[in-house]
Amino acid sequence: MTACVPHAMARTARTTPASTAKPTTRRVRLRREEKAEQVRQALFDAAARVVGKHGYAGASISRITTLAGVAQGTFYNYFASRQDLLDQLLPAMGEEMLAHIAAAVRDERDEFMREEKRFRAFFAFLQKRPAFLRILNEAEVYAPRGFRQHFANIAAGYRQALERAQGRGALPGFAEDEIEPLVFLLMAARSYTSLRYAQAGGGRVKAPPESLMRAYAKLIRHGLSGAARD
Repeated sequence: MTACVPHAMARTARTTPASTAKPTTRRVRLRREEKAEQVRQALFDAAARVVGKHGYAGASISRITTLAGVAQGTFYNYFASRQDLLDQLLPAMGEEMLAHIAAAVRDERDEFMREEKRFRAFFAFLQKRPAFLRILNEAEVYAPRGFRQHFANIAAGYRQALERAQGRGALPGFAEDEIEPLVFLLMAARSYTSLRYAQAGGGRVKAPPESLMRAYAKLIRHGLSGAARD
């Protein structure tokens, strides 16, 4: 026997489109969060471009919000002040840089090649984000809190990478208490080589010469093995 459906119910079922159902509260909240994150990222991106062109001193809220395409009042929904944004800017870009480098070395198993690829990825990031060098170099004066946070984040990330490498049997010539000094030696190499080989003036970043990459690869391959300990 076929089940009977009341006529009114059947008509309602046929004529009520699924699209008229109201979105769930959770979906609405997610859309709002996504929109808020988009605005926040737009402000970060605009701030990076403004600081890259005008420096921290010239990075006014008006310039940043105009470039981001948001009202000045909206700015304060995301940051307590101009200084708050500037203090968050370098750490945020540093995290982006770390993610860029991590992606470049993800599938590499050779420890020497991993370090060479980290170095290459660092310079590739500078070309992708040419404002980064000015943001970094001026931060110690204009955004000291952000500078200290960035410095700590980069050092911690590098140390973890080298400690994992040591756990895999790499860096056999280095004692445990030599890993931290090694981190800062490698960080220093990036700092000074970028000053010499990346900056091209006018806010531009040039590709580093292959001679730099070869020299660094030789230093790493013959230096990171370390001398045998007594």
